[in-house]
Amino acid sequence: MRLCVVPCGSMKIWRKDPDAGPTEAKHAYVGPFAKACIDYAEKFCPGDYVILSAKHGFLFPNEIVPGDYNVSFNDPRTNPISVGELRKQAGSKGLTRYDEIMVIAGRRYVNIVKEVFRGKKIIVPLEGIGGLGKMISLLKKAVKEGREITELRERP
Repeated sequence: MRLCVVPCGSMKIWRKDPDAGPTEAKHAYVGPFAKACIDYAEKFCPGDYVILSAKHGFLFPNEIVPGDYNVSFNDPRTNPISVGELRKQAGSKGLTRYDEIMVIAGRRYVNIVKEVFRGKKIIVPLEGIGGLGKMISLLKKAVKEGREITELRERP
């Protein structure tokens, strides 16, 4: 069984709509990269994906994000969730039952997921793509054509 992990993002629904109120995780992150990653996960891993938030940890798509926040794995001063806490969450949310973990995200998230899921097979389809624009374009193409990134990279 395969779990897909996608990133959150700094741009959230409340920046566009300050009155949005508590929002499901799959609708809370509205930046172009986060949105493309979530769309990909919805297409290829429906029911088997989580969004990794630097504040909340692993969020199922329908979990409620209460409101805006500004926490980043790239800035320790914002107090992002620890790898230890993420490991506990992975256990309590049943994420450790998956054999493979596919990470549709940038390098920082990949490294965190590798630490959390030590001993599991980690798949990183975006590795070596370079540049956010290229990643977004490939994610959108995969969703549009109904072919996973690994297929697109093997047979363009």
